[in-house]
Parts: sequence; structure tokens; C-alpha cells
Amino acid sequence: MRPDQLGDYRSPSDARLHPDGVRAAFVVTQMDLDEDRYVRRIWLWDGDEARPLTSGDMDTTPRWSPDGTRLAFLRKGAGDDDLPQVATLRLDGGEATVISDFELGASEIAWSPDGSKIAVVASEWIEEWKELDKEERGRAPRRITRMGYRFDSRGWIYDKRSHIWLIDLDGDQDPVCLTPGDFNEAQIVWSPDGRSIAFVSERHGQRGVDPGSQIWTVSADGGIPDAMTDIGTWGMPSYDRSGSLYALGVDDRWAYPGIAPLQRLETDGSSTQVTTIDRNLVTFAPAVSPGGPQWLDDGSALSTLEDSGRVRIVKVSPDGEIDDVIGGDRLITGIDPRPDGSAAVFTATSPTDPGEVWWWENGEERQLTNLNDDFRSSTTLAEPQRFVIGHDGVEVEGWVYLPEGDDKVPLLFNIHGGPATQYGYGFFDEFQVYAGAGYGVVAINPRGASGYGSDFVRAVVGAWHEEMPPDLIDLLAAPDVAAGKFPRLDVDRMGIMGGSYGGFATVRVTAEDQRYKSAVAERGLYVWTSFTGTSDIGTFFDGMYVRRGATRDELWTASPLRHADGITTPTLVLHSETDWRCPIEQGEQLFALLQNNDVESEMLRFPGESHELTRGGKPKHRVERFEAVLEWHGRYLG
Repeated sequence: MRPDQLGDYRSPSDARLHPDGVRAAFVVTQMDLDEDRYVRRIWLWDGDEARPLTSGDMDTTPRWSPDGTRLAFLRKGAGDDDLPQVATLRLDGGEATVISDFELGASEIAWSPDGSKIAVVASEWIEEWKELDKEERGRAPRRITRMGYRFDSRGWIYDKRSHIWLIDLDGDQDPVCLTPGDFNEAQIVWSPDGRSIAFVSERHGQRGVDPGSQIWTVSADGGIPDAMTDIGTWGMPSYDRSGSLYALGVDDRWAYPGIAPLQRLETDGSSTQVTTIDRNLVTFAPAVSPGGPQWLDDGSALSTLEDSGRVRIVKVSPDGEIDDVIGGDRLITGIDPRPDGSAAVFTATSPTDPGEVWWWENGEERQLTNLNDDFRSSTTLAEPQRFVIGHDGVEVEGWVYLPEGDDKVPLLFNIHGGPATQYGYGFFDEFQVYAGAGYGVVAINPRGASGYGSDFVRAVVGAWHEEMPPDLIDLLAAPDVAAGKFPRLDVDRMGIMGGSYGGFATVRVTAEDQRYKSAVAERGLYVWTSFTGTSDIGTFFDGMYVRRGATRDELWTASPLRHADGITTPTLVLHSETDWRCPIEQGEQLFALLQNNDVESEMLRFPGESHELTRGGKPKHRVERFEAVLEWHGRYLG
């Protein structure tokens, strides 16, 4: 695979089963490299074949009406200033109709159980900004009164609020705001009787400073919302068929990283833990949609489950028992079942498959789409080969992607972000591009990764101040263990790279192991002392991983830059200029230190991009990034 093939494959997502239990709507995303944009359209599986259903270039979030006669979705126009609005399409013919005009656009939609209304999450300006025009909003000074004033990929958020609105499809009045005020709402879901809507919101006094959230409900007629949980780590509210409310999480706002069990939220404000399995039902990446439990008539639910580099489907019984339903060496990225559980539509990806839509029925599955047949037939894709690092009382899982042939190849060690995410059995364009360029790609899930239980994901918490924390032990061992099992890997020609936590780890590794001939440190956290004041999550992320109330000395001790004087490896510092998760000052500090130490180094900055450059950045920037990475490693590895 080459960088210029990023526009050759298509990714399906958000598959939603029609009430007839046969048809399904889903989103297909493809990059248009010539126009430097993403094209997203809604497709329909009609029972016989899959075909495009909508004609817009930015159509997402398909949601069937309860009677199946209409499809609601979000449509964004082609203009740079256009924002997503609610649209509906009748299946008996005609064009889609845009039915909303939210000034700041909509982000979520959900049909009422009787099909007469659509609940929408949409933003509006706060009072003092409502009457200003675009030019004045860009000119006026920004008065910030609390933390949480900006968010990566979303921009400035201190001047706007996201609320729940109701659109009455049988009337002609404007949308009604159910949750006015100084708070933001998200993850909306209707109760089965249509009387209330559950949602996630941060409404406590320390919001923005700590990570706490709560599950709330509000009457469909409006009024004061009711808190259904204490402040904690909460998300993914859902109702079972009988009307009981559930969510994923715990009453501990500092529980991340960790396991978020399924809990039933009782009417007295307490919660009852349903699942005890030491795995998460949702993943951080890739995104899962539909996410959370999908409830069945018998009180059980189907759900994704993250486990050892895979995401599979399990059935959760009412008493919390877990049974496997759909598995395999792949990542299942969403499932929507029939109410009786006899069949389901799902999307899945594997290392050599960017994704397809699948049908599961009575234990058998079949592929519904052929979105990527041409791509797969015209491109040589590498299959991963698993290996295990057994040391320090743990087993650390890893994979090697080798290019075709029998010759020795340079070893390119990739480190994932998070650290509470996982590499595994999904399609990853980076591994395929690097293998296509002739590198032997090595990737592992070191301690701190998700998918292996609470002890594993929390192994790094409070440990980064140590000279040899557990994740660093794993990372330092990886290339030699991999080369011992795959002799084609040349440990005399090693490169290393990683983004976010991967950038953090790249600096730690190259400070300890001077054998690497090239390094790319991308969008990393390098200095905790400044990160805490500049990142959009800086006020609490150090409390999750270093120590709550850590002193400046403790933060500096846990910082990769403290160790960076040991780096001799030529290093490309790659960063996005509007990255507010790991702000660009982090990359600037690393680059300055490398330059002061006379280490061969360059800095590549991407204007207008966020922390999500490699996943959702401008297509041309994604190609240019690949070209720069390959040129840098090629310069030193040959």
C-alpha cells in the first residue's frame, strides 16, 4: 500500500437495522484526495443488494423512524461554513428534506418512540455572543471564567453550549430547548414510554477541572433534569425494553484508566453492577456505533467487548453472565440486532480488510457488501504475525508485519497512543503503508494498554516517575524479542515512531536505547508541568496517571523531556498547530532540546490540524505526513 492509495478504500460504519428486521442503513466514508475532503453517504442494504441511498457528500447518523417509513440523518453542505442539520427522507420516494436550521449545527439525533418527534443535540451561543456577527466574534477578546474552554477537534467551547432540543414533526413551531442553561448535554436516549430522555452531562462545580460526569434524565415536556448517578465516570446510557435505565461506569471520577462495568441505575439514585468481566464493553478506538448494550426482548443485550487486540460480540444476560456470539481475529465496530436476537447487522474490519457490512443470523454470518473488493485485489496487504513477550511476570502481546520476500528488512517499531488503547486485528493504514515501503513493522500492547484487564491497564498509573516503569520495560524488550522470532528483522537498522502516548514513549525509549537510527515523535506529551495548563484535559489527566495533587517536581520527574538528554537518534518532531490535546508547545520544547543538544532533528508542523490528524485530518495532509515519515526513516535506514 502507498500513501496515494488512501482514497482507494471505503470504510462502513453506524449500521442501523430497519424495523422490518431485513433492511439496514449505514454510512460509507471515502477520502477524495483531489478535492481534499471526505465523502460520506448513507447506503441501504435492501435485502438483496447494497446501494447508495442519499446523494449528499456529508450525510451521517442514519436513524430509522419507529414505523420504518422515514430515515432521519445529519446532512452537512459542501461549503466550509456549512454545519450538520437534521434531514429526513421518505422511503416511498422523493428527495431528502432538511428540517432544522441550528446556527451552530446538530451533532446527535434520536426518534421518540411514537415517531412524532426527534430529539437533537445542538449548540447555541451563550447570551453575550448571540447578537455578534462572525467578524466581531473573531475580533472580540475572549473572557474565560472556567477551565474546559476549548476541546480538541471542536475548537472554542466556552462561548457556546450544547443542549437537547425537540423537533415536533406534526407541528410547525420552532425546535424547543429542553435543557437551557450553563451546561452541555450529550449521548441522548429516549425512555421506551417516550416520557423522558436520558443523557450525560457535567454539572458539578469542578467541571472542567476534574473529569467527573453524571447520567441525567429530563422530561420530554421540559423541566429540571434529575441526576440518576453520583459524580463519577459515566457514559453510554441505555434503556432495556422494560424501561430500566443502564449506563457504563462507576461512582469514581478518577476511575480512568480502568474497567467501566454495566450498571443498572435504580430509581432511588443507587446503582447495581451487572457485569463483572474484567474487560470493557466499548473501545476508545476505533469508535463503535451503535455503542453500548443493544437490548433484546428477553432482557438480555448484545454488546461489543474489547479483548486482547480484538473486539467481539457477546450476549449479556440479565444477571450479568457473558456468552460469546460473534468472534474472530478482527474488530467489530458496531452491531444492531433484531429485538428477538435472532439476527443482527454489524460492521467489522480485519488487518487486510478496511471494513464491510455483515449479517449474522442464528449463529451463521455472511458478508453483505463488497465495498473494498477492488482495493484488496489491487493492493498487496501484509498479514500480521503474532508474538509474545513473556517477562516480568506478564505476557505482552505483539505483532509483526513483514513485506513480501525473504531478505532482511529494516525494523520499524510503532507505539500506539492512549496509552489505554490497543493494537490488534483491525485494518491500520499506517502498518500497511510502512510494510509496503519495505519495513518490518513491529507493534505491541505494552502494560498500560487496554483489552487485558484492570491490572494491566493501570500498571503504569503512578509509575512514570520511576527510572524504569513497566511500560518502558516492555517497549525496550520488543525489538529484540520480535527479531529473535522473525529473523528477517534487522536490529542494526531500527527506526521508531509513535503518536500521543506513542510520542511520549518514543522519547523515553530513544533516551535509553541509542541503537535506533531514526525516530518520529508525533503529537506527544513530553512535559507534564506545562501540559497541565495548556491541554484541554490537562487539569485532570496528570491526576489519572501521575498522582492527584502531584507537585511540580513530581510532574517533571514523570516527564519524558527529563530523560531526553540521552537521545542521540535523529528525530523528526511532528505536530499539529491546533492540537489542543497535546498542544504544540510540547513538540516545540522537545525540538528546542534536541537542537540545543546538537541532535539531528527537524520539526514538521501541520497548520489547521488537531490531535486527530492521522485519523481525521485533511486528506492531503495525511498523504504529506506519510511522505514525510517515509522520507525521514528512509534517510537513515536506507
